[in-house]
Amino acid sequence: MKSRILKRLKEDNGIISGRQLSDELEISRVSIWKHIQKLQEMGYPIVSTAKGYRLRHCPDLLYPWEFPDRESQIHYHHEVGSTMDVARDLARSGCPHFSVVISEKQKNGRGRLKRPWLSSKGGLYFTVVIRPEIPPVLSPLLNFSAAVAMVQTLNEQHQLNAQVKWPNDILVSGRKLAGILSVMEAEGDLVTYVNIGIGINVNNDPTKKEPNATSLRKELAKSVSRQRLLSGFLKRFEEKSKTETVTGIITEWKQHAATLNRPVRVVTHNEVFEGVAVDVDDSGALIVKDKNDALQKIVCGDCFQS
Repeated sequence: MKSRILKRLKEDNGIISGRQLSDELEISRVSIWKHIQKLQEMGYPIVSTAKGYRLRHCPDLLYPWEFPDRESQIHYHHEVGSTMDVARDLARSGCPHFSVVISEKQKNGRGRLKRPWLSSKGGLYFTVVIRPEIPPVLSPLLNFSAAVAMVQTLNEQHQLNAQVKWPNDILVSGRKLAGILSVMEAEGDLVTYVNIGIGINVNNDPTKKEPNATSLRKELAKSVSRQRLLSGFLKRFEEKSKTETVTGIITEWKQHAATLNRPVRVVTHNEVFEGVAVDVDDSGALIVKDKNDALQKIVCGDCFQS
């Protein structure tokens, strides 16, 4: 009902009376008033007057009804420990493909290797549950698909030169704008689900603990719509996460790569590799040419660029 009330308020640029809403939605005026009060508490700037109600402007909120084509897929929270944890529980309980968990804040947001991800107000923090029909060996490619989808959405909507850094970062002006984390579970030869978690600095300001980070607001000198960004990303990522698209995603990823043909230092669990990043193969592994011109294939690690 709140969604239906908001839809009418958005359609009507002026004031709409409680009686008109009551008649159209077939509920009492008291019920209308209670729903309006709740919407006001949720952050919607609805003005109540003697003549009726008016929505002053559409705020940048992330409730399910703000994504009408995906409302049933969106799981919104004001605060969680981590969207990845909530999405894992949903995935294990059988939630549909492309379910999305969104939270305004995370108490225990994390990146790769369980590093903390600071989730300050104004950022965009979400996890997408994917159920692809692919073998486990191909599951890391979904991480690359998400990165390409986000970079292309950012560049299209805001004319940025956003780039991807191996294995899971998105950069603008050489600074980290977003991070991507993926977790996979499988049964036998097929993936059960892959959860893709993304944290992106949108209208928040990175703290002093994040000296190499930036935000969209900082880069563009204005606040931007998280709704529009998320909606655009989900549409693009849904297409790129299809099996026939995933298998060719590395070629597309390279077109936006900030890592290739640059000196790098890659730290893995057991070794440190230094050299020039010359390629990313079809599996997503980074190929580094060391000082002896030997090619090293690195499947997983932290990449530091010069």
